[in-house]
Amino acid sequence: MPNIQLSKNLRTLRKMHHLTQTHLSAALNISRQAYSNYENSKRTPDLDSLIRLSRLYHVTLDQLVSSSICSKDAQASTPRHSAVNPDTRETLYLTEEETRLVMKYRDLPSDSQRIITGFLESQTK
Repeated sequence: MPNIQLSKNLRTLRKMHHLTQTHLSAALNISRQAYSNYENSKRTPDLDSLIRLSRLYHVTLDQLVSSSICSKDAQASTPRHSAVNPDTRETLYLTEEETRLVMKYRDLPSDSQRIITGFLESQTK
């Protein structure tokens, strides 16, 4: 039995994030038609795809599958910008907070940027 709420949520979230079905199908490593079937309740995504989508949209699986996603509620955690990781070519979606931090980092003098970069690298080893 198709999950109508999931289909509605996938469409709503995709539009809120200004993504295309092609973007999402590439992120899930499926065809655009297969992704379109998710939004049209013709197919249900497998668990791995649901997990990827929930992470992409910063929502829980429960919210993705069963809750009504309204644009006002979801906008608080909606990524506004994307960037491409030059090493992996993976698209990274940034929240408003992450974007704000990047902009502050860019405004710093280069010596301050080096200190912050050094600190972050020491924390992620």
